[in-house]
Amino acid sequence: MAPGNLAYDQIVAALRGAGCVFAEDEATLIVQAAEGPDQVASMVRQRIEGRPLEVIVGWAEFCGLRVAVEPGVFVPRRRTEVVVREAVARARAGAVVVDLCCGTGAVGAAIHAVVEAVELYAVDIEPAAVACARRTLEPLGGRVLEGDLFAPLPATLVGRVDLLVVNAPYVPTDAIALMPPEAREHEPRVTLDGGADGVEVQRRVAAGAGRWLAPGGHLLIETSRGQAGRTVEAFVAGGLSAQVQRAEDVDGTVVVGSAIGPARRGGAVTSD
Repeated sequence: MAPGNLAYDQIVAALRGAGCVFAEDEATLIVQAAEGPDQVASMVRQRIEGRPLEVIVGWAEFCGLRVAVEPGVFVPRRRTEVVVREAVARARAGAVVVDLCCGTGAVGAAIHAVVEAVELYAVDIEPAAVACARRTLEPLGGRVLEGDLFAPLPATLVGRVDLLVVNAPYVPTDAIALMPPEAREHEPRVTLDGGADGVEVQRRVAAGAGRWLAPGGHLLIETSRGQAGRTVEAFVAGGLSAQVQRAEDVDGTVVVGSAIGPARRGGAVTSD
């Protein structure tokens, strides 16, 4: 079954009718991933029902990598590439990297692909995410831990983390109902729900980060353009500097900070 024949056109039409904006691209990926006509039909049916394409085909492209995606795991978004870009810009060979709220482990894997000799740890509270991240990161020498934020990290990392990269949930609770069905119905709520104002988990991360960061180490948290001000406030309250970085090409926003002395506490810089 190849693009251009009737069956392919029918797939495109079915996907477009279900609201898939990039129906041709999705049809091509399904045809390439399927092992036969029956599996094609099954995949198309799942997509029409709203299941994320990445879960259906079993992978997502992220920073040029093919990252495994399993059912019940948060799907990597292209906007998160801004976190990787800003982390790599601040990295050094042999850096200690912690990927918090790691999901599939995509951010950690992307940093590992660029920075030499990374000492990589990843943490998630969701067992399905931990299993998926282990599939991705353990072959790279990474260590994946299950638990709530910093809790499962070994004490030997206190004061040693050069890059703490975080994609914590930042959608306000009441806004989850407005998200696309493929997110709100197929991804764990804990990976989406950032609390009443969307920043509750980010506040917990910023409050605890200083203990783990090495001198000159950085905390990088993905946020949205609209939430960036609240994320900056969380950094400042946690005794961190804060700088907002935007990547318009992927519509991504990240706040970057590091521990500051008491005399400088309260400073924040924004960059759009």
